[in-house]
Amino acid sequence: MTVQQFNEIFELAANRHGGPESLEQKLSKPASTAQLTSIADDRWLSGVSKSIFQAGFVWRVVENKWPDFETAFDNFDLVHCAYLSDEEIEAFTNDTRVIRHLKKLQSIRANATYLLEKTTEFGGVGNFITSYGPTHYCELLFELKKNASRLGGTSAQYCLRRMGVDSFILSRDVVKALQRANIITKAANSKRDILNIQSAFNYWHEHSGRTLTEMSRVLALSVD
Repeated sequence: MTVQQFNEIFELAANRHGGPESLEQKLSKPASTAQLTSIADDRWLSGVSKSIFQAGFVWRVVENKWPDFETAFDNFDLVHCAYLSDEEIEAFTNDTRVIRHLKKLQSIRANATYLLEKTTEFGGVGNFITSYGPTHYCELLFELKKNASRLGGTSAQYCLRRMGVDSFILSRDVVKALQRANIITKAANSKRDILNIQSAFNYWHEHSGRTLTEMSRVLALSVD
């Protein structure tokens, strides 16, 4: 089985989007390690929580309500959120400032506790996130899925991308492009699939010099 080369994928995307220069304008680069490690811990919890609430919901509604979420959860201070009582969490189900989904509300406390543990171990959430690096991005996804709360599927992927982490997002179009490139044969649901995808991205990076973020976007734009 022959794996499609990245320059071929780039050419497909360029032909569909007005040529190479036009395609380049649609791409963005990830943040640097220094930029990521300078992000305050509370901003990581806010970003994680927003992605969880946006999953399966209208993103615009969540975005519009987020300033009220910030107020309700003390700007997502990790210590404050980690020590919310069951009664305080349940009270939010009657609070019109937030989206009253109990399991997702509980995930804020769970993830605050998880991230606090990482700040103790790594000296900050940004240090924890950047300890993996682009070539081991899938391991970060596995870690978050296993040990954080409600960060399976694409929730973690969208969160990390918004925060500036060099990342791929397994959207419908990216999965379709990966299938066409003979990386996977079906939806990327298994750990083996994710490892194969990471290997492909590492190979393409080695030969193109592109970041995960750029390559993921090119894959999406190469699909009709």
